[in-house]
Amino acid sequence: MISWFQALILGLIQGLTEYLPVSSSGHLAIGQALFGLEDGESNLTFTVLVHIATIMSTVVILWSEIVWIFKDFFKWKWNEGTKYVVNILISMIPVAIVGFFFKDTIEEVFGSGLLIVGIMLIVTASLLTFSYYAKPRQKEDISPVHAFIIGIAQACAVMPGLSRSGSTIATGLLLGNKKEKLAQFSFLMVIPPILGEALLDVKDIFEVGFSEAMGGLSPVAALVGFLAAFVSGCFACKWMINIVKKGKLIWFAVYCFIVGGLAIIFA
Repeated sequence: MISWFQALILGLIQGLTEYLPVSSSGHLAIGQALFGLEDGESNLTFTVLVHIATIMSTVVILWSEIVWIFKDFFKWKWNEGTKYVVNILISMIPVAIVGFFFKDTIEEVFGSGLLIVGIMLIVTASLLTFSYYAKPRQKEDISPVHAFIIGIAQACAVMPGLSRSGSTIATGLLLGNKKEKLAQFSFLMVIPPILGEALLDVKDIFEVGFSEAMGGLSPVAALVGFLAAFVSGCFACKWMINIVKKGKLIWFAVYCFIVGGLAIIFA
């Protein structure tokens, strides 16, 4: 059973770590382990709620960019907005393949224990370190080829502990994409996969029945977790865009090394 206090902490963790390059899935696993929570349908319901809150926070912070993209796209011309939508669709191809065909297998093989989380956090730290010290010439626009490669990085983040934002941003930087546009693209491209994953989880919830899926999750705990994830997500999304522009990702690499090491030690 998830209490309102646990929901508050886990919601804050989800909202902050979805955008900061430190792995939301890894930190949620660590948080649940510290609280002694076991995997169950109520945890699945809670996960769906905080992921939906995360999507909403992205939409709120990047609303002007989203409106611009759709206005251009629905002119039905080959313009900047249409190119952006095409790049996002291209970036979705790898994660769609992994999500539909390999996600369950990966979860069965690797699980979500602290050992694999710790290892993947160190992989995240290594990616961030490489991207920090690499100094490629920054390209003005993200090409379809780069969008696909960044999409592969996002697909790899199905591993618990491997940061979605860290993988996509680090890969984009290593490819030489402009920091300002990369952060925005990285956050917009995760909306369809997160939404798709949430919809698949909702399907699982309806299969077992809503009342059973809620389990010990009270309406108060659900609301607290949702609001915590939304508010912290808004803060983290805006903060992270500024951090990427300034190129200060190395401190997150240090953090991931430390937390990853501790997770391995206590696994």
